[in-house]
Amino acid sequence: MLEVRNLRKSFGNKKVLNGIDFVVNKGDIIGIIGPSGCGKSTLLRCINMLEKPTSGEIVFAGNNLVDDESHTETRRRIGMVFQQFNLFNHMTVLDNIILSPVLLGILKKEEAINQAKKLLKEIDLEEIINSYPHQLSGGQKQRVAIIRTLMMKPEIILFDEPTSALDPEMIGEVTNLMRKLANEGMTMLVVSHEMNFIKNFCNRVIFLSEGKIREQGPSKELFNNPKTDKLKSFLSKINNY
Repeated sequence: MLEVRNLRKSFGNKKVLNGIDFVVNKGDIIGIIGPSGCGKSTLLRCINMLEKPTSGEIVFAGNNLVDDESHTETRRRIGMVFQQFNLFNHMTVLDNIILSPVLLGILKKEEAINQAKKLLKEIDLEEIINSYPHQLSGGQKQRVAIIRTLMMKPEIILFDEPTSALDPEMIGEVTNLMRKLANEGMTMLVVSHEMNFIKNFCNRVIFLSEGKIREQGPSKELFNNPKTDKLKSFLSKINNY
């Protein structure tokens, strides 16, 4: 479904990603973990071309997105959910949700409104449809951001620390929605510092350190039997694991 080949990204003289290789199969839920500054968020931003890689290949739907940035339609099939929600504060929840699919011609306005209402109802948020972001809790904002991404009909969703900006009691609201998507077969890449969530939610895990993949494999195996000293050291420092 998605293949990353020898991906490299530098900012000036600083090498942030230094030869990344992995494959994402349809239905995979892959956790990406590692210390701060190791390149996790940069990797996600490169995959959906918010950051232009220095070199390497990102092959999705048969197209190398790095070589040809004209694959706009292909890139739309890669959704992204950000840590800070990125909702427009001057727009209602409904307007935030329908803006992109209507603007890009994916849905007609009436279709988009009906779909937005349906998705909000499924997660018991239909009552906030005319509210503004400043009137919402953090958990509500993040779930709205996920619904907004779903409106674009993605085949894969990238989650960049989706719960780190939330109070502890709101984390469950977001992770429950992510589990619902997983049960429906959505392919996901998840960057998170919530190690217990990654261990129990993801079927595979990639451990990044200093811009390189140091270990990758089945989630339980990687957490229960780390093979490298770097991963052992990283896990030993995590308070919630």
